[in-house]
Amino acid sequence: MPISPARVAAFDILLRVEREDSYASELLHSSRYADLSIADHGLATELVMGVLRWRSFLDEKIAERSSQKLTRLDPEVLTALRLAAYQLLFLDRVPERAAVHESVELVKRARKRSAVPFANAVLRKFAAVERDHDFTFAIGNSQAPQELAASSAHPLWLVERRIQEFGLEAAKQTCTYDQRIPETVISVSDATIADELRKHKIQLSSGRLLASAYRVTGGDLTATRLFREGRVFIQDEASQLVSLLVGQAASILDCCAAPGGKARVLADRNPNAGIVAIELHPHRARMLRGLVTAANVQVIAADARSLPLTARFDRVLADVPCSGTGTLARNPEIKWRLKLEDLADLQARQLAILQSAMQRVSPGGKIVYSTCSLEREENSAVVEKALLLDHSFRVIDCRLELEQLRSRHELLFEDIDSLTDGPYLRTIQGVHPCDGFFAAILGKI
Repeated sequence: MPISPARVAAFDILLRVEREDSYASELLHSSRYADLSIADHGLATELVMGVLRWRSFLDEKIAERSSQKLTRLDPEVLTALRLAAYQLLFLDRVPERAAVHESVELVKRARKRSAVPFANAVLRKFAAVERDHDFTFAIGNSQAPQELAASSAHPLWLVERRIQEFGLEAAKQTCTYDQRIPETVISVSDATIADELRKHKIQLSSGRLLASAYRVTGGDLTATRLFREGRVFIQDEASQLVSLLVGQAASILDCCAAPGGKARVLADRNPNAGIVAIELHPHRARMLRGLVTAANVQVIAADARSLPLTARFDRVLADVPCSGTGTLARNPEIKWRLKLEDLADLQARQLAILQSAMQRVSPGGKIVYSTCSLEREENSAVVEKALLLDHSFRVIDCRLELEQLRSRHELLFEDIDSLTDGPYLRTIQGVHPCDGFFAAILGKI
């Protein structure tokens, strides 16, 4: 009996995430898996994201049944065991026999036949296991960092930082959000597009933060002509909000533009502006050009730390590469990849990009610095260091722009106070109905 395409894809993707520091979402949507049926692609996505979200929890359950330490297992064997354990513990509709048999077959496929008896023995101990793990209840009842880390499958160091920064209850909310499948949110510049999507049986609800955002609650968005033509695209509401903070101007620079969601919003809102979008990697620059097709957008492959430009711009967006700890629901592999000591290296790169971008701001212009991180090292600390090195900028309170967006009925969210941390924008996943983002607005004196 052959292994299902979904389980083969999930196994291969999980190994690449482990070995190559790849991102699961990018692999799942790559051309390599474009021929999977809708059902197989859905199962592969469930398996990959489920294993990555619950990895430490799965490892704990496997270790309880294993005669060997998990650190001694080949990656192929451990990956196959994680896949089976996730199906047995979390998926009611998957037959137990299929989960066990195909995971053992994956061990054989990986040419690890000597491990087949061991894998069989471990998985037999999962027989008739209860599949009613209520993670929301378990997280909600956690009272100590160690309990919360275990119940929510988060690294202890990350949980401790959340509690220290936001308090225990907010930390529980962020962990709960990270473990759920995030809503599919789209950015829509023209309300008629939403009407057209509904005609194609796409069920939509209004955004929770923004009037320009819609939540997809039913239907296959990716199968619609509007999606394939790039007239509608998936983008979290906090990411959209960062783009709105940039505002409208005659000239705009987007320093780290790929994959292109923010550049697309900027182009839609500034159809007559001259916009330059910078991306470090040529292949990502090509992808960016495919998404942002507006004639007024120039895409350049270059390093934002040493911009190949002499022109100055009225508005600059520096949405810098970061740890991504505000997007763990979408990128759960970050939890197991990121180390506390990585933040110093990230900060150095972010500061270099921000300093470079500040040199391209016209007098009287503004720069928006943003990340999808909750870490102060990457957020306010970078801004404060940049201001110490360049006294020609001042911080502009984000509240002013948020209030203007609210008065124009673009911002729907009532509690503006909760969206700010001092003069900065800060959304916290779970506390707010979106991913975690940070943004600072700096004005050129």
